[in-house]
Amino acid sequence: MSRHRRSLRLWSGAVTAALALTVTTVGQASAADVNNARNAGFEAGLTNWTCSAGSGTTVSSPVHTGTAALRATPSGQDNARCAQTVAVKPNSTYSLGAWVRGGYAYLGVSGTGTTDVSTWTPDSSSWKQLSTTFTTGASTTSVTVYTHGWYGQAAYYADDVSVFGPDGGGGTDPGPTIPAAPAGLSVSGTTSSSVSLAWNAVSGATGYTVYRDGTKVTAVSGTSATVTGLAASTSYSFQVTATNAAGESPKSAAVTGTTSKPNGPGPSLPKHAVTGYWQNFNNGATVQRISDVPAHYDIVAVAFADATGTPGAVSFTLDSAGLNGYTVEQFKADVKAKQAAGKKVIISVGGERGTVTVNDAASATNFANSVWSVMQEYGFDGVDIDLENGLNATYMTQALRALSAKAGPSLIITMAPQTIDMQSTSNSYFQTALNIKDILTVVNMQYYNSGSMLGCDGKVYSQGTVDFLTALACIQLENGLAPSQVGLGLPASTRAAGGGYVSPTVVNNALDCLTRATNCGGFKPPRTYPALRGAMTWSTNWDAATGNAWSDVVGPHVDALP
Repeated sequence: MSRHRRSLRLWSGAVTAALALTVTTVGQASAADVNNARNAGFEAGLTNWTCSAGSGTTVSSPVHTGTAALRATPSGQDNARCAQTVAVKPNSTYSLGAWVRGGYAYLGVSGTGTTDVSTWTPDSSSWKQLSTTFTTGASTTSVTVYTHGWYGQAAYYADDVSVFGPDGGGGTDPGPTIPAAPAGLSVSGTTSSSVSLAWNAVSGATGYTVYRDGTKVTAVSGTSATVTGLAASTSYSFQVTATNAAGESPKSAAVTGTTSKPNGPGPSLPKHAVTGYWQNFNNGATVQRISDVPAHYDIVAVAFADATGTPGAVSFTLDSAGLNGYTVEQFKADVKAKQAAGKKVIISVGGERGTVTVNDAASATNFANSVWSVMQEYGFDGVDIDLENGLNATYMTQALRALSAKAGPSLIITMAPQTIDMQSTSNSYFQTALNIKDILTVVNMQYYNSGSMLGCDGKVYSQGTVDFLTALACIQLENGLAPSQVGLGLPASTRAAGGGYVSPTVVNNALDCLTRATNCGGFKPPRTYPALRGAMTWSTNWDAATGNAWSDVVGPHVDALP
């Protein structure tokens, strides 16, 4: 959205490669097995360990268990290899394991007399277990166990190294015992499709297994987990066990978690809805109060919240001077009046000139906290994401889920990506929409200021036509979003955008084509989408400047969709 007119943004693609790793699962240790590694948890510093080029040291944080862990830092000519000689028995099988985090981390063994083995993982921000097995040869009485990173990469951390198997006579660390059942299991949060759990740490445990209604659903290394993919408004029973190399504990006491009603539209939001952006500034369009917005608009997005000096945080200040003396008190009262009439009023973040950046955990938290604060201050029902200068899917997802946890199931979340942002599910905007599908209300893509774009059939369509609207909407409808989460975003007049304006009749034709398979152009969608959410316009002010010509035509048509 633009305070004036938004210029065409250039786009360049990027190819992301994913590396799949296979890790051998460590089997349960027998009663006679011991951990043959010495100083396996680095509690005695680097005793029994030798690190290349002085690359290793011990630290008190982060640690997996105990009070110490290894930190080893590679250089351009050294991979930070830390090793120890471990006494073993010939013709025996051993389980090799370690917990690692940080940069690239390798775990391996050499001198086995049979096949030397190793395993590794790329960067990890949390503790991850590496594990494999090896068998000693007929005359093998010792092996070299090692960890290392990769040349010039970030430091890695290692903790709780284990070489479980027959006692080779040199090990001093006792084998583990099966841990006790976790205590304190509780439900820490719910959404319409997930239940979050937390429990107390168990001494000697290296991981935990979560059961839903008696069936294992996930395994984690920490003391919390979120079980996803659940049905709305449904109760589930959960239990947790603690695990280590010796085995699995008994199950904890059961707790019941009940998912909420489907998030997104509240009871008063109709099946089909019209969204309009209300301008908190004067750019030549009609200056309005919230009370002036026609009743055809079901969602009013107040544009815009602005970035603050704190990364990720936003604030909202009513432009009273630019809006002919419109006071904060009048604004708040008008918001309440709209809501009493069954409408939703939300705060939009971003716009063409918006500089809000959410690109790490801290800024995600700042975003959620500040949007929630603005919502509480002005009584807004939710938030609209209109970040036209980049979006990080991982951290925007984190921010919106944190906001959802604060606001509850009535939260309205809308998004207004540009056309290029929704051309592929690999794009960050599309990823974010899919990541929050269970709490997302609607994506009103901007079908303007974009030039020609690909439709879902791979053909190129020019903006300003019914085919442009239907063929591009098809991409979202056929790639993961529910029809109720897709809306058509159009300018209200030729002055509202630099290009892409279509008459309200063309908007209605596109809605008919998608929901009824009538009034289509050359493009015919593969199926109909009767639950299509509706339409959006920039803006209610530009609509008013033409005598509400857009909403008077599109509004009733949206209401009459199947």
